[in-house]
This record gives sequence, C-alpha cells and structure tokens, in this order.
Amino acid sequence: MRLSAKDLEAFYASRLGKAAQFLMLKRLGDLWGDCKGLNMLGMGYARPLLTGYGESTRSCIAATPQLGEETWWAATDRGISTCLAEEDRLPFPDGSFDRIILLHAVEEADSPRAVLREAWRLLAPEGRMLVTVANRKSSWSLVEGTPFGHGRPWTRRQLIAYLNDHLLQVTASTTAVHLPPIKFGFMVSGAEGWEKVGQIFAPGLGGVVMVEAVKRLHAK
Repeated sequence: MRLSAKDLEAFYASRLGKAAQFLMLKRLGDLWGDCKGLNMLGMGYARPLLTGYGESTRSCIAATPQLGEETWWAATDRGISTCLAEEDRLPFPDGSFDRIILLHAVEEADSPRAVLREAWRLLAPEGRMLVTVANRKSSWSLVEGTPFGHGRPWTRRQLIAYLNDHLLQVTASTTAVHLPPIKFGFMVSGAEGWEKVGQIFAPGLGGVVMVEAVKRLHAK
C-alpha cells in the first residue's frame, strides 16, 4: 500500500526526516547549483528537494498524485506551486521543464516505466532529470518507519540500467543519507559526520540512490 502524502509530510517534519532532506539537498546542490531562471518540476513527493529553489527558478512545480482518501494540499513553500494529478498523465506540454526531480515516485508506482516515460516527455531536449530512490543495499530500505522502507528499492546498477533502457542517458550517479535510520537525537545531530564517514568507508551504502540522466531522442 502506498504511503499517504500526510505520512510523507510527517516524516520530513521530524528530526530524522529533516536530516535526510538536508543531506539529499546538499548532493543536489553540488550537482545542479541554484538552477536560476530554469523551469523545475518535482514528481511523486518531491517537495523536500524543491525547497530553496522556488525563488531562483522561473517556475517550480510539485506534481503529486492523490495520495490518500482525502484531498491533500501541502504546506505552502514560497515560490513552489502544487499540482494534484496522475503521475503518468501530467497537464503540461512536451518539453516544458529544464530540470525534473523524481522522489518517492518510482519505488511505489504501479508502472515505473509509465512514470519515466511521462518524465521523458516533459523534459526539455537539453534538460536534466534526477531520479532518487531507496537503496536496496542500505538499512533504510528495511525500516518501515521511514518512506524509504516502502515499495521496491533499487541498487544503483539496477536503476542505471533501467534508465538507459528507457531513452535516457545516465550522466552521474551517487548515494546519499549515510545517517542510520535511528531517531535518537544524538545520532541525528551528527548527520554531516555520518555522511562524511559513509562517503569514505561505505560509498555505496547510503539510504538513497541518486541518478542523473538526460533525454535521449533515439533508441540505440
């Protein structure tokens, strides 16, 4: 059963969720910078990774499927618009976005292929896409108390191969969130330290896999 938007919002409002958000945003910032003047779209539940981009981008939209029985609207973040729509049929023209982020979109999708095809349609020819999924090799994928313990986790190799087979060309990949999925305060407060240690001694065991890809117009 897919997590509701309220459950996802509650996790990212917790200390552990905020730490995970900070570590993912740090990797995203290293990869894309401030994205000034670009059109950005988040698919799935991507608001945690859109935070901070609303004021610099030309447009910043969080497209979220109907997650839960009741109509849900996320708390307003400055510069970020929210759109409730089917994740494989979004109401935007082809090639509308320079940057697309997928978070909590692929693991629990009824058809990951349909979601990625829709993202491909919406991505501009020179655009870049970042797919973030739970890492199968990490302890985060085993803990049901976090969003990364639900749905189908992926290894980095699996995700790269899947994207390459769906008219996307992978340009970068990494893992992030080496912090253990434990809610103790002293563990969460040392998130940056855990990240530095993890990058050195266990670079493939971060809680999430983050893969960047660009649009390929022709099949191999």
